[in-house]
Amino acid sequence: MPFQNEIILIASIFVFFGALVLFFRLFGRSGIFAWTVICTIAANIEVLILVHAFGMDTTLGNVLFASSFLATDIMSELFGKKDANRCVKLGIAANIAFIFISQSWFLYVPAPDDTMAEPIRTVFQNTPRVMLSSLIAYALCEIYDVWAYHFLWDWTARKSGSRKRFLWLRNNGSTLVSQLINVVAFNLLAFWGVYPASVIVQILVFGYAIFIVTSLADTPFLYLARRLAETHPELQEK
Repeated sequence: MPFQNEIILIASIFVFFGALVLFFRLFGRSGIFAWTVICTIAANIEVLILVHAFGMDTTLGNVLFASSFLATDIMSELFGKKDANRCVKLGIAANIAFIFISQSWFLYVPAPDDTMAEPIRTVFQNTPRVMLSSLIAYALCEIYDVWAYHFLWDWTARKSGSRKRFLWLRNNGSTLVSQLINVVAFNLLAFWGVYPASVIVQILVFGYAIFIVTSLADTPFLYLARRLAETHPELQEK
């Protein structure tokens, strides 16, 4: 199908961001914590796949990982800086746990009739480097994102006299910079020497272009989450 990759990438923005808001609606802050674990682990597997879309090569995982920034922004907006930082720590812990779990699989001797050990080894043999790279990039960019979100929030509150206004500014102002930190740190650490330099440059450029789009696209979902919290106060208690 022509433009199949492009269509799926665009659709995934609405699917993943919508799923995060749905998790919040169903489970409150626990749903945000759960989504953080899901997206950080799944994105680190998905990123191993290289696709061609919009005329350039890029790895998958960008959109899914972008939802983790929406998760911390929802947590910051509705539950405060402490819970947003807990979300980041949970993502880091999930990454570390998955590294040890996935590598423990290779300690076993496969049965003679096994057909899956080798394909799984092929998929996950680069997992430690990818996930360690992701761990470093995730920690750097998410810690910055939470700090910048609250810095901008305090600044706009002083200027406007309201803590509800300029949600779009603190959301995009924090996320656009943190996504740049993420895309540069992760791709250089994970793929330097794996792909040619020209491919890495394409991944960096296209990856950040996707993050610009996702950063702007997640704003309506953040407003939606805040509206849900206002109309369903019980979500603040879950």
